[in-house]
Amino acid sequence: MPAPGHILVVCTGNICRSPMGQGLLAHALSAQPEPLRSLKVISAGVAAHTGEAVSENSVTALKKVGIDISDHRSQGLTQEMLDNSAAVFGMTESHRAIIRMRARPAPEHLYLFREFLPPPAAHEIGDPYGGPLKLYESCRDEMVEAIPGIIAHLKTLIDGRKA
Repeated sequence: MPAPGHILVVCTGNICRSPMGQGLLAHALSAQPEPLRSLKVISAGVAAHTGEAVSENSVTALKKVGIDISDHRSQGLTQEMLDNSAAVFGMTESHRAIIRMRARPAPEHLYLFREFLPPPAAHEIGDPYGGPLKLYESCRDEMVEAIPGIIAHLKTLIDGRKA
């Protein structure tokens, strides 16, 4: 894992899934020992319009678990973000494919957010955009389920860097 580096969470518009993933993962990492605790988590969208507010239902879904993402503003994915990432987590295979197609070079550590869950768990997280709060809460819960596997994988990347 490069140092310094951030963890990058990617979705389509950077107003629903990736801000929730960013908030949840940053919260989980803050409870870990160093060097995980110091990892910064950012998010971006492959088709984002810069400066848009996070969706109200995303804010509400995370407030219900004690995390405030209301200040988040969307940003488009850039090569610089990818180049400076220790790991990149997309929500769907299409996000991963877009990143691989656009990036030069493509990030070495490019995963799906739920990739480290054992079968038969689904690895993709569907887009809740425009849906009811219950759909956003379901997305949040799918992300929460994935976070222990992400943290375990980040630990292996750090251990590999030390070797």
